[in-house]
Amino acid sequence: MLYELLPALRDWIGPLNVVRYITFRTAAASLTALALSLVLGPLVIRKLRQFQIGQVIRLEGPQSHQTKAGTPTMGGLLILMSAILPTLLWADLSNAYIWVATLATVAFGAVGFADDYLKVTRRSHKGLIPRYKLGLQVLIALGVGLALMALAAENLYNTRLIFPFFKDLIPDLGWFYVLFAVAVLVGATNAVNLTDGLDGLAIGTFAVAAAAFTALAYVTGHRVLAEYLLLVRFSPAGELTVFCGALVGASLGFLWYNSYPAEIFMGDVGSLALGGALGTVAILIKQELLLVIVGGVFVIEALSVIVQVASFKLTGQRVFRMAPLHHHFELIGWSEPKIITRFLILAVIFALFSLTTLKLR
Repeated sequence: MLYELLPALRDWIGPLNVVRYITFRTAAASLTALALSLVLGPLVIRKLRQFQIGQVIRLEGPQSHQTKAGTPTMGGLLILMSAILPTLLWADLSNAYIWVATLATVAFGAVGFADDYLKVTRRSHKGLIPRYKLGLQVLIALGVGLALMALAAENLYNTRLIFPFFKDLIPDLGWFYVLFAVAVLVGATNAVNLTDGLDGLAIGTFAVAAAAFTALAYVTGHRVLAEYLLLVRFSPAGELTVFCGALVGASLGFLWYNSYPAEIFMGDVGSLALGGALGTVAILIKQELLLVIVGGVFVIEALSVIVQVASFKLTGQRVFRMAPLHHHFELIGWSEPKIITRFLILAVIFALFSLTTLKLR
């Protein structure tokens, strides 16, 4: 919106010409999102308490979590508002990539909202029936995949894969790319969802990953840098830098209230939306496989659940004391703040390593 309005005034106010630059608008979107989340946070927390929208704790979870029962949840609504509004203000709204990323994020958030709503109204940790929840995620992911094929038909996208470390391995999946996109998106949303179990863990880890994708989106849309790093370059993809910047700002603002001890939880409306945003951006900038490295903490958390379930069904034995992995460390005596800090350190390491792989190609 402001991308269209402010440059029109540059004949009278010369400095407004700076709005044309993605770097400026990314910084503006980040700061706007941060300010919105910090300002609206107390109001959202107060309203959630007023409507008695509190977290229901699973009885089979760590006993230390029982004290968190009743903490306002569905705080993902705050994240969505703080990220989407700045994106609409500062991004080029004629850019199809922006709309794909924004609508996918909101759609995944809507599934999470339905799940949270049922949990709150039933006063139970059980929300949507798992197969319905997964089915809705698959439908949204299919929609994203088909949108990508439509962009490909207009030469605004392609269905090739870029493999980290291998500059000549770029297979074209054609229509099979739709199924691949579904796998990426469903995996990303559920991985973030599984990581959301300690105060500030999921949102802090996500902020690090979103910051990495901010840099990756900028590089993908930059002609010189993309050619130098042998990346598939889509000029429109550069606009996603603004979207990612807004996600970073909104995440940091939410972390202010979600840090230990948390005043508010994001709920599935937040975790599914953030996972969907991360997966969609990774697909749009052709870094689908690099997402595994950028979101290494999310991958480890998801794998711990898969290993635990598989081991128990096959052998009757558990590999971890409890899954996801952060609960295992709780039960062996690590304090919650220590687990969060160490996982964040890992997230930074994964993000930095992912950026170095660009040159290693």
